[in-house]
Amino acid sequence: MQRQSLNVSGLLVVAFDWDNTLALTREALVRAINEVLHQQQMPNWEVVKQQRNPDLSFRDNFAVIFGDRAEEMYAKYREIYLQIAPQIVKVPDGATKTLKLLNDLQIKTVIVSNKERELLLREKDYLYPLIEFDRIVCGHEAPRDKPHGEQLIYAVQGMVDVINPQNVWLVGDSPMDSRCALSAGARAIRVGQPIWNSAESESEAATIDYFADFGEFYRALEAENHDN
Repeated sequence: MQRQSLNVSGLLVVAFDWDNTLALTREALVRAINEVLHQQQMPNWEVVKQQRNPDLSFRDNFAVIFGDRAEEMYAKYREIYLQIAPQIVKVPDGATKTLKLLNDLQIKTVIVSNKERELLLREKDYLYPLIEFDRIVCGHEAPRDKPHGEQLIYAVQGMVDVINPQNVWLVGDSPMDSRCALSAGARAIRVGQPIWNSAESESEAATIDYFADFGEFYRALEAENHDN
């Protein structure tokens, strides 16, 4: 696994995924979808998720799993999720101070997520009440969502003329995030482990910088830029 310099010379924007990157949402998501599946007398998420299309967002996979009842089932899921998320969703250790460091270095920060805007903004309010992002792009707002590069390109419009690995980074937890970054021409940085299994080739892995967690990412970033 490669580990290149994190010097921010030339860096203009760092984009972040939301679910399982800036927000630890997996437990809330699984509890909510399992309640929906239980109500429909279907197998639990560990079984049902094998049907999903890895190139679609969680929400868009409702059509794969529930067919023409997708909107009805998503409404049920959404109601349950909103009830339980504030008690369960947490900020990863090191994430807040990473965002503050980037702010101190005058690097713009954006969110690129396939999540529904209302759900994300509610979580942002209680997870990062003192952090302001320069832009937030959610599901179905760009021409195409991740893993397509259009979502990142859309998110940095007006901030960057031509994306390259020196001026735009995308930090996420999954191959979907990395493929979005690389497709857009940005640098792909992975923090932690993906919540969904999704294989990637050796050639893909060789183009990505991996960090075990935000603590490790922050220490590397701070060590190389402490005099800026």
